[in-house]
Amino acid sequence: MSYSEAVTVSKSSVPILAVVILAVIFGFGLFLVGYDQGHLFSIIQGAEAFDDLFIHELTHDMRHAAGFPCH
Repeated sequence: MSYSEAVTVSKSSVPILAVVILAVIFGFGLFLVGYDQGHLFSIIQGAEAFDDLFIHELTHDMRHAAGFPCH
């Protein structure tokens, strides 16, 4: 009695492009939550954005929960 075994090799790796895209999204989110003091809106709004701090006020509690000092 003879039989043959089939060996199946599956490659399940994460594409490098997906890792790069997620790293960019993470980096932008980290900047947005942790460090933005009006820089993002200053592109559109000008110097007034540094006084308004819309994103800072929106993410204020999240900053403290993540350990970022902001005042």
